[in-house]
Amino acid sequence: MINANFDKLGKNYLFSEVARRVAAYKAENPGADVISLGIGDVTQPLAAPVVAAMTEASAGMGRAETFRGYSPDNGYPFLRAAIGGYYRGRGIDIGDDEIVVSDGAKSDCANILDIFERGITALIPDPVYPVYLDTNVMAGNSVRLVAGTDENGFTPHPPKERADIVYICSPNNPTGAVFSRALLSEWVGWANENGAVILFDAAYEAFVSDPSLPRSIFEIDGARTCAIELCSLSKTAGFTGVRCGYTVIPRELERDGASLLKLWQRRQATKFNGVGYVVQRAAEAVFSPEGLAATRAVIDIYRGNARVLASALDALALSYTGGKDSPYLWLKTPGGMPSWDFFDRLLHEANLVGTPGAGFGTAGEGRFRLTAFGSPERTLEAADRLKNFRL
Repeated sequence: MINANFDKLGKNYLFSEVARRVAAYKAENPGADVISLGIGDVTQPLAAPVVAAMTEASAGMGRAETFRGYSPDNGYPFLRAAIGGYYRGRGIDIGDDEIVVSDGAKSDCANILDIFERGITALIPDPVYPVYLDTNVMAGNSVRLVAGTDENGFTPHPPKERADIVYICSPNNPTGAVFSRALLSEWVGWANENGAVILFDAAYEAFVSDPSLPRSIFEIDGARTCAIELCSLSKTAGFTGVRCGYTVIPRELERDGASLLKLWQRRQATKFNGVGYVVQRAAEAVFSPEGLAATRAVIDIYRGNARVLASALDALALSYTGGKDSPYLWLKTPGGMPSWDFFDRLLHEANLVGTPGAGFGTAGEGRFRLTAFGSPERTLEAADRLKNFRL
């Protein structure tokens, strides 16, 4: 009766296990000043234009003439137009009707599997954001891993074998690596040749500062016939506690004679009642000129935090990737120490929390992830603790 695929999962979700260990440590050490560089939750408040839009929309919900009920299945036209304008402002031709609003990229990365048959082959990078792997295991799909390594800069090339779907996250969580335009073109060519669909997670696209690096899969020729893009406002606009994201599926993308956009729209209409009106008005404000300027200023704070942490790792002579076009720094543990052992040492000896690389897959062992989503003051303190940490 039950889904036996759950037995194939780890006992705890990675970040639940991190939280459990931290809670146990705090219970044993009351008053310990623990700084978290782990889960990657944002710390800066919502930008003023976003708060203003949310406040106005909330007030409108208290008046009969402006009250709103269920959202349209694909999201309100005003938000889809704002998102479409954001893409077109970057020279990417995306139609408003190709955008479906949701409660976040994490949900969409999992729920998108509903439009594919069970038992397909999913190609997933290793190390990887756990949601990609776990949800495919839950669905009973065949999973093949493609390793990210020091040698390929944690941006693997396509394999010779085919697959049905492939997850690409760029900038990558957890490694902080960003796929080059040439490498993404390679993946697009491979996907079109093999009839595969790329699920491109662009949750951290706003952190890319190098203009030569692509922020959307749709900057690549040929992507409209093989790719779906999933994005979120969680990290780009501080919506971790508000929840809003969107998925872009081109009209041209078909498999077995069916439009994947129409399948996704049908899935959402059946299983999802939409993001609340107040949240969608807040999200619309993110894409206004004032909203973009304000959210970019917040991202600049996190970029500064990343530079502070990178400087600490440089002082310790620890090798790492990320931290420049990404909010994540992916470091080698000292002396090849197992990553959970390093987690425990860092927590107990420096009161610092990061994320063990082993939690992101077998290729993550011997690695450790730090995030730049702290306050500048706490990040400086964390950097000082790192510099004084006995390796």
